[in-house]
Amino acid sequence: MKKFHLFIILVVGVAIFVIASTAGDASVYVSFNEANTMQAQGENESVHVVGQLTRNDQGTIVGINQSDKLSFSFQMVDQQNNVRTVVYNEPMPPDFERSEQVVVIGKMKGEVFLAEKILLKCPSKYEEKEVQA
Repeated sequence: MKKFHLFIILVVGVAIFVIASTAGDASVYVSFNEANTMQAQGENESVHVVGQLTRNDQGTIVGINQSDKLSFSFQMVDQQNNVRTVVYNEPMPPDFERSEQVVVIGKMKGEVFLAEKILLKCPSKYEEKEVQA
């Protein structure tokens, strides 16, 4: 066999190894009910839940509890209108209350979602600025 053929086989082997090793780390997007079902079945993998912060009739965010600066909890409604309390053991992210959409990554524990990571979609970053002539 030529050295070139051995090199190609080695590159393909490394690519397959990398793909196989990262496939196990991928988490899925689910609702709170699906995350609760997965937890009840003993699955212990992190999941993504997409939703919005709960707001009252005036548009004010409700359900944020921050007893200290090191952690906080909040209420979130997922895309199937399920409301759950989310606990995050890190400081509140900047512009959290201004976010349009929230993605929490973590696991259910009973009726509470324990977030390991929070991703925010802030409307100010995506709005077009008007240019006056």
